[in-house]
Amino acid sequence: MSESRLRLPGKSSLFWKLAFLLVGFCLLMIWLSWSWGRYVQLQNAYLSQDAREVITGYAAEAEQAWESGHSAGVDAWLETMRQREAGWVGVIGADLQSLATLPLTDEQNHRLTFLRGLDWPTSQRSVLVPWLKVPFPKDASQGSLVIELPERFTPGEYLWLWQLLTNGLIPALLTLLFCVGLYRLLIVPLNQLREQANALRADELSNHLPLHLTRRQDELGELGRAFDHMTRRLQSTVAVQQQLLRDLSHELRTPLSRLRVACETEQELAQLRQRLSREVDGMQRLVDDTLQLAWLDTERERLPLEDIQVVALWEILAENACFESGWLPSRLSSDLDADCWVRGHLNTLAQALENLLRNAIRHSPVDGGVHLGGRQEGDQWFFWLDDQGGGVAEQDLQRIFAPFTRLDGSRPGDGGFGLGLSIARHSLLAQGGDMWAENNGQGLRVNMRLSARQG
Repeated sequence: MSESRLRLPGKSSLFWKLAFLLVGFCLLMIWLSWSWGRYVQLQNAYLSQDAREVITGYAAEAEQAWESGHSAGVDAWLETMRQREAGWVGVIGADLQSLATLPLTDEQNHRLTFLRGLDWPTSQRSVLVPWLKVPFPKDASQGSLVIELPERFTPGEYLWLWQLLTNGLIPALLTLLFCVGLYRLLIVPLNQLREQANALRADELSNHLPLHLTRRQDELGELGRAFDHMTRRLQSTVAVQQQLLRDLSHELRTPLSRLRVACETEQELAQLRQRLSREVDGMQRLVDDTLQLAWLDTERERLPLEDIQVVALWEILAENACFESGWLPSRLSSDLDADCWVRGHLNTLAQALENLLRNAIRHSPVDGGVHLGGRQEGDQWFFWLDDQGGGVAEQDLQRIFAPFTRLDGSRPGDGGFGLGLSIARHSLLAQGGDMWAENNGQGLRVNMRLSARQG
């Protein structure tokens, strides 16, 4: 058996909530059956107060009859009792012998050994009607009344009702409460997840799960957070793609309009071909950059990483940039050494640095320069690329990484489409890095973070 199967659930796991609920329910049912059931049983085993008063009054009458006429008085009183009570009634002395003239039979003597007190509980299991012994109220040494408990005084008249309440209604109510607890614990959040799934199926991406579900610390809370994150991510992806389509269609209208104008005007063939080639190249670059940005935004898996020497990569990019822009190599400086190695994806990192370098050259003055610096902090490398273009407003430092953002108001396709910084940032995010911008006093500083080479 694997180690993962032997590991106990965490303290916030749904398992412990269900276990606590089930154990509490079982213990409550056991307590109800043992404690409350026993209490009800005992309360219905004793004579009522009215029955005690009546039987005690019979004992007082028997004592008065004995005092007034001894055996003859007891006989007369017993004769009246036979008309009042259907059960057997007798009066005995301290020696357990009858105080009446008629002696006790053997069966009656045998029953005298099972006499019960007035305050004793009666047994619900006994098939015989209990005989009660009640001493004379004034002088208990003279004798006692022995009476077969009248049927109307038998305790437990409403015992069946108490048993129905204890063994039926209360357990049913507790079971219902237990089911309500399970419903609130399991079914309610599952219904909310189902409603969220139905909303996604209906393309209602603005609906989100309630906070009380996503803040739970058990498995359902984790599922809710993952589901909510998926919803927000899907909403963000759809919004980005829709915005890209709108921006792309907007950016394509201008070159297409120029192409139509060029075709409708009378121009020389060579000039028309040059115009067509320039516009087609611009549209091709726009489509390629937009598709790459969309791919980087939707690609969630980390790109395969390798060890990259940043100095060697910078030299190649700087040479190409000088060839394209006509800058002298001395204007593209770097203070990095050969020990600067990072873990990254070579192609995307090269494209990110190339976009940053082209953007810095485009916004730098005629006699300006671009500088690449960096330092290592632990297992991270921090780089910064400085230009001398005057920088951007503080409120635009985040917006410059949005697609199709051009702060200088340049004409579409003239010097770029506002995708370079966005592609560069997405490229670094795809390989576990990050990118942000700040002003350095003379121009814009673009900061980068990448993982250092291991070992």
